[in-house]
Amino acid sequence: MRYLITGCAGFIGSNLADRLLAAGHEVVGYDNFSTGREQFLASAQAAASFQLVRGDVLDTAALAAAMRGAECVFHLAANADVRSGTAHPRKDLEQNTLGTHSVLEAMRHAGVGKIVFSSTGSVYGEAAVIPTPEDAPFPVQTSLYGASKLAGEGLIAAYCAGFGLQAWIFRFVSILGERYTHGHVFDFYRQLHADPTRLRVLGNGLQRKSYLYVQDCIEAMLLALARAGEQVNIFNLGHDTYCEVNDSIAWICAALGVAPQIEYGGGDRGWVGDNPRILLDISRIRKLGWQPALSIQEGINKTLGYLRTHGWVLDTYR
Repeated sequence: MRYLITGCAGFIGSNLADRLLAAGHEVVGYDNFSTGREQFLASAQAAASFQLVRGDVLDTAALAAAMRGAECVFHLAANADVRSGTAHPRKDLEQNTLGTHSVLEAMRHAGVGKIVFSSTGSVYGEAAVIPTPEDAPFPVQTSLYGASKLAGEGLIAAYCAGFGLQAWIFRFVSILGERYTHGHVFDFYRQLHADPTRLRVLGNGLQRKSYLYVQDCIEAMLLALARAGEQVNIFNLGHDTYCEVNDSIAWICAALGVAPQIEYGGGDRGWVGDNPRILLDISRIRKLGWQPALSIQEGINKTLGYLRTHGWVLDTYR
């Protein structure tokens, strides 16, 4: 098959490109390199079946031209900096919601019928039901990021109904692994790399988080794409367990062999819109035969191994 990946030079997109190419597919990567990195595409660009197109998802005409001949679009391009939402409130609207609309319009003009969308567990806000299933009622939104992704989901469902598209929507927890470049594990490692005696932590460290290793995430998406055949398919992706931020701190410090003085910012969340408790019900994707291969701790250790051997990433994302 021929796939187009928006955000192909990013963390998940570049890993997905490698996976699809290894399976014998053709891949067109589309990225404006605002946060993606050329280094992440080194393996992909060595493949004759890979084509890179530099462009912004808001350029609908260029995007439609790039996706002609593709059978499916993986729409992964997004602003994923949840913490800065209130500082730059238009960014989530433009890059996530309007970007998704542009992708759908490009698909319509190019005659592409299938879309895979990276949404987020943040659409559940501070859910009343834990673990949270896909059909849980949506509460008041607590982050601009979550709101922009939920709007993207709505647009996709409406295009499926109006134009006959087929969609696979995945509500992720935070993803970890090789090429991971933002989030608290990255922040903690960068702090400890600079000064192993001190660690500043947003909130009180008791926030409960569920994480997923990137290759487990990709395996779930590909499995659902092959086995789930509704017009709109929605799946939670995560672990059926969680860790506290303090647990992750202990694992990171043990792996690095450091014992820093920990300074907590206080409060039960790290920033405006931070959800202090995330645990998704993943029974729907499990029924297709998927389960995560790595534990949360193993995913964190894989991430640390990558960061320790790719020091340039720390400087790139300052």
